[in-house]
Amino acid sequence: MGNINPAYGSLTPSQQQLALQGNYLAFNTGGANDFIQQYLPEVYEAEVERYGNRTLSGFLRMVGAEMPMTSDQVIWSEQNRLHVAYSNVTLPAGPNSTTLTFVTGGTTTVQNAIFPNDTIVVMNPATGVTIKGVVGQSVNNAALTLATITCYPFQAQNWDALGAGGTNLKMFVYGSVFAKGTFGPTAQGGAAGSVKSIQPSFTQFSNQPIILKDSFQINGSDMAQIGWVEVATEDGTSGYLWYLKSESETRLRFDDYLEMSMVEGELAAPAAGGASIRFADQATGAVPGFSVAGGASVAHGTQGLFAAIQARGNVMAGFSGGTGISDFDQVLKNLDTQGAIEENMLFLNRSLDLDFDDMLGQISSGQAGGTAYGLFENSEDMALNLGFSGFRRGSYDFYKTSWKYLNDASTRGGVAVSGIEGVLIPAGTSTVYDQQLGTNIRRPFLHVRYRASQTEDRRYKNWITGSAGGAYTTALDAMQVNWLSERCLVTQAANNFVLFQ
Repeated sequence: MGNINPAYGSLTPSQQQLALQGNYLAFNTGGANDFIQQYLPEVYEAEVERYGNRTLSGFLRMVGAEMPMTSDQVIWSEQNRLHVAYSNVTLPAGPNSTTLTFVTGGTTTVQNAIFPNDTIVVMNPATGVTIKGVVGQSVNNAALTLATITCYPFQAQNWDALGAGGTNLKMFVYGSVFAKGTFGPTAQGGAAGSVKSIQPSFTQFSNQPIILKDSFQINGSDMAQIGWVEVATEDGTSGYLWYLKSESETRLRFDDYLEMSMVEGELAAPAAGGASIRFADQATGAVPGFSVAGGASVAHGTQGLFAAIQARGNVMAGFSGGTGISDFDQVLKNLDTQGAIEENMLFLNRSLDLDFDDMLGQISSGQAGGTAYGLFENSEDMALNLGFSGFRRGSYDFYKTSWKYLNDASTRGGVAVSGIEGVLIPAGTSTVYDQQLGTNIRRPFLHVRYRASQTEDRRYKNWITGSAGGAYTTALDAMQVNWLSERCLVTQAANNFVLFQ
């Protein structure tokens, strides 16, 4: 009788259960020898959204706009103040002084706009002493770095009451005074036949776009593999194909990067002497694609919202709702000295958001033994709702919201001290001079500029390469999804913005 080897029924079972990537029965829930996969498992087919909506974008869509640009740089001009004022005025030492001096810095910074017959107010911020007078003569030194005006008080004999040798005096022009039958105002120096003329001035600012990229790749075989977990994303994509989840999350993450880059962006600081641009002084090959030589590949970075406010705006440090309304009133007093934009938006982290609620709650709480519900639409039933969404203080309206970007643990949230607790952004538009149009135009205070022309729109590019997923561009057995955007943020009139730290 013949023998067959191995004998029927003598197959040696596996010594252990192996969890393989492609083994759909490998539901390991116990020890190494657990054989529970012979029973039908109770599997939840849908993912649990334990972090809720994880996307962070939407901030710029609420407060700004997007506009095309056709250059490597966007330049805008902001109007300077209308009236003539100086804060670096000095009264020479010695008695019976009739002269005041102030630094102009020549033609590159502040210019002398004081003329004979101008009437002025001079104040000493340290003592509160104020004297009014009229200008007799206004001249500049040869280097145009220092202006000296000869002026006479209306009532005092001289300016000594301001403090001999006083510095950092404030002076501004409030009008003029002329004798009967005289010519109009003359130029500085009093030259015969010369005419007073003040040219409008402006300050130019600029920013440069950066290129952002991302990609996702999956091979053709995995695209055809059905899973048992139904995936769903924030944008509504759903199904049993896992790559749908991966592709969608990559796209959503790229969308967040577009906004986060506009908020957090930094300009690369020039090296000593300005010879090169820092990315660690741009050592060759330090950052792929950038070079020491500069040109189109120079590592310039871009100025985001936080950096723009820190450089040109207002910074409020240590705000606390425990001090009542006094801290916030300091912000209002500073806004009064700037553009005084009536409507403003507050985007705050949770801690500062609650501080504002506490501050406003103190105002709404009992006065003289009673309870005021004015901030709660005069409803006692609503008094327990301490989440203020809008309020008015002085002549300003404020609309407050909790900013997810400052609360999310994967960004600036989840740390004891994040450095930035919120921003105040003026609503509406501002007037700026457009270099291309050659005229004044209205633009949102905060808006994004992206590269675009008639043939190339780089606001948001998305394309597929490979030989899977409907693309037949290369021999690669995969689908590669690509994203690209080139953009920068324009923060106009940053002097009206406030950064809370």
